[in-house]
Amino acid sequence: MKRAAVSGGQPEGAALPDAPWLRRVASGWTIAVHVQPSAKRSAVGGLHGERLKLRIAAPPIEGRANAAVAEFIAASLGVARARVRVAAGERSRDKLVAVDAPECDPRRLLSGEK
Repeated sequence: MKRAAVSGGQPEGAALPDAPWLRRVASGWTIAVHVQPSAKRSAVGGLHGERLKLRIAAPPIEGRANAAVAEFIAASLGVARARVRVAAGERSRDKLVAVDAPECDPRRLLSGEK
């Protein structure tokens, strides 16, 4: 079965050729991340395999690191915090983050643009 095309010509759920950690979905984007909690400061750490590596200052206690991941991505993309959530992997370092903002371009996370 073919996947429906989403704006921009990419089929829904398909990884972008230049960013295998990023998928376009109907509501916006999913970002595959690898999280390093309890870092000195929160920052993008490049790639970890086919995932975007995030260094997060919050500890992995009581969901603090998950909340910090969503806050970091929202702030970096300039979208409301309510539009970003950890969709899978809440108890794992490997997570899928959903960004319900089709107008933003998450590729800029890796390039360091604001």
